[in-house]
Amino acid sequence: MSLQITPIGYIRSPYKEKFGVPRQPGLVESAIAHIQLSDGFDDPNCLRGIEQFSHLWLIFSFHQTVEKGWRPLVRPPRLGGNEKIGVFASRSTFRPNGLGLSAVKLLDVDHASSKLTVCGIDLVDNTPIIDIKPYLSYSDSITDAQSGYAGAPPSASMPVSFSPDAQRQLENISEGEAQKILITEVLSQDPRPAYQKAQSGVRLYGMTLHDMNIQWQVVDGGNVVVSVRQ
Repeated sequence: MSLQITPIGYIRSPYKEKFGVPRQPGLVESAIAHIQLSDGFDDPNCLRGIEQFSHLWLIFSFHQTVEKGWRPLVRPPRLGGNEKIGVFASRSTFRPNGLGLSAVKLLDVDHASSKLTVCGIDLVDNTPIIDIKPYLSYSDSITDAQSGYAGAPPSASMPVSFSPDAQRQLENISEGEAQKILITEVLSQDPRPAYQKAQSGVRLYGMTLHDMNIQWQVVDGGNVVVSVRQ
């Protein structure tokens, strides 16, 4: 049996590339995105009543990696990127059907244009959304659940500071303070690959958020933003 899946919409996200995307949803609350339903799924009736829910489940496609196939063993960043575990014991993007699941907070519903505004997302821009379901607190939140090697939240966040040049550049950007909060929350998660965290020396990292190119360095255990350019 084969299944044919058609995306119901696409997400407009501040994350323009995989590097910098939080490894789980909810870690960067200031990451706001918009889900636009596609033709055929944009009937306003499809969203009737959804505003009653504070959070939603998003089922989506790992569209940037699905064509690369899947692997039975993967190396979770949470285990340092060295230890291998089974793909079904992980949230790796390299999965048999390339599907992911994220819980996000619902901020706004635009019935006229069939658009949802959500936050706390961990999805790359233009990710295909396969389905949307309401989050039910009485059944979806299991207080005594066991989470294996990911039983505790990520370690304490890294401090983030801005160089004088970066601060001046932010002042010339629209909604600079809001963008500064987003940059701080993203970098506090330490988006570097696990193998790079053990490397010595100061190197320059870069990523794109919205239309901003951000460059930073890790100095004395903290992230220092050296440049923010549109």
